[in-house]
Amino acid sequence: MTLQTRIEEKLTAAFAPERLSVINESHLHAGHQPDITGTGETHMRVRIVSAMFAGMPRLARHRAITELLKPELDAGLHALAVEPAAPGEQVRW
Repeated sequence: MTLQTRIEEKLTAAFAPERLSVINESHLHAGHQPDITGTGETHMRVRIVSAMFAGMPRLARHRAITELLKPELDAGLHALAVEPAAPGEQVRW
């Protein structure tokens, strides 16, 4: 199972999102560090809309997601961009 799929499954189980997109952006970061070639799954972007975020401050949303994905970060996920929203909130995507 790919890292992207594991992240999607964890987020779906934890937040029951209305919309979810997990985007592998690793190719955009080739050469970022000597060991980052742009291949694999080192940089991910999460775009998620969930009713569970209603009334939750932005920082708390980020913390909830990063805590859930801590094992992936500890195992080598180098960067995680998080764009959380509650239903009805304006998003740029």
